[in-house]
Amino acid sequence: MNQERRDRLRDAAIGVLAESGSRGLTHRAVDAAADVPPGTTKNYFPTRDALLRASAERIVELYEAVPRPAPVDRAGLAAMLRTLLDHVRGPGRVRVLALLELQREATRTPWLAAPLDAFAAADFTYFEEAQRSAGLPVTPQRAATVTMALHAVLPHLVAESPATRAAAGLDDLDAFARGLLDTVYGAPPPARRPGA
Repeated sequence: MNQERRDRLRDAAIGVLAESGSRGLTHRAVDAAADVPPGTTKNYFPTRDALLRASAERIVELYEAVPRPAPVDRAGLAAMLRTLLDHVRGPGRVRVLALLELQREATRTPWLAAPLDAFAAADFTYFEEAQRSAGLPVTPQRAATVTMALHAVLPHLVAESPATRAAAGLDDLDAFARGLLDTVYGAPPPARRPGA
């Protein structure tokens, strides 16, 4: 099958999930969103389960394509976290909305929980390695706390909720990323002055 068209349909499915929720994810809706002839989506993804699976796989692919260089120090890690959170607010917003919809759907569709669980587990591993790469005194609990905090802010970043963002400190993503690391690891030691 045509991979370019397959990706176009999967991207359209993500858009439908983000705009209409999992209940709005139909073959007809994806055909319309992808601007393809009726029945095209069903030819590629014959069942709704196949369409859900394809959407989840595409979300993982798009997430893994976001550049995430290994940080070499704490400041670099904070900057990386801020960049990732900013991506959620901007070009990654549709993907995150679709992911949140798939997570809700997984509570009613047990098989869908498995690929989403593997995806989340890989995220925990990645962020633990990033914290270690930055030279922080990592423990599994500290690493998990940082990752859980990042996951927890996703709905608030994609929602139009300025009061909640302000209350959570998400109106200043630089300060939020630094504050998260300070909370988990303690404030960094003051910089030494030259000659001190």
